[in-house]
Order: sequence, then C-alpha cells, then structure tokens
Amino acid sequence: MKLHELEQNIGATHKKKRVGRGSGSGLGKTCGRGQKGQKARSGGSINPVFEGGQLPLYRRIPKRGFSNALFKKEYAIVNVSDLNVFEDGTIVNQALLKEKGIISKELSGVKVLGEGKLEKKLTIQANKFSKSAVEKIKESGSNIEVI
Repeated sequence: MKLHELEQNIGATHKKKRVGRGSGSGLGKTCGRGQKGQKARSGGSINPVFEGGQLPLYRRIPKRGFSNALFKKEYAIVNVSDLNVFEDGTIVNQALLKEKGIISKELSGVKVLGEGKLEKKLTIQANKFSKSAVEKIKESGSNIEVI
C-alpha cells in the first residue's frame, strides 16, 4: 500500500449541509426551520426551562428544609508522612505547618491523617486526629495534643 492509494472508508465524510440554496438540496427557502415563529427567526432560541409563560416547575415546587452546608467545618489536612520534615523534639502546630508550606490555609483547624510513616519524635498539636494517625504517632514515640 502506498500513500496515494489510501482512501477514506465509505460514510467517513459527509457533504456540508448548505442551507438556503434552492430546492435541489431539500433545505431551500425556510432552510429546515419550518414556517414563522420564534424558532424560525435568527437568534431565536428559547431557554430549555421556559414553559411558554406558565409558571416554571422550579418555581412551582415548594422550597423546604434546612441545609447545614453553610456551617460545616473544613479542616486543613496533614498526613503523618508530611511531618518527617521537622527535627526531633519539635512542637508542631498550625503556625509552623503554614510557615513550612505544608498547609496553605488554616480553615477551621488542622486534622492529621495516618497516611505514611512517622520516623521522628515530635509533639503534634492539632484539632483532630484520625485513629490510624494516633496509632502511628504513638508507635514512633511522639506525643499528641488536641487543641
């Protein structure tokens, strides 16, 4: 097979739809838009939720209930393996974590998760600790202080 012998499969290409070009194309005159009305006009598109002036569904359905999403607490997450950056005997707190660039925002506090392994003896001050993090911190001989 040579480069000049290559051909596209049948049906792989289509003729461009040329609307408004006489009666032979089948899309002359009204160009497949039908007769008059908003959809026939240029720029005439309707919002998918518009119901022709009828009160829309999203306004008919009662809005009820309470969402606690506005008041949820979000914690800056630190893994146990991230704490290996510090020297032995260091007291690790929010300010120090932010200074080192381990967390970018303090949010509602710091939560320590148990991903990885701690190889230093530290005193870790945080708002929350996962169970696996507590085990790994105690295993390494470090101390925990819940703020």
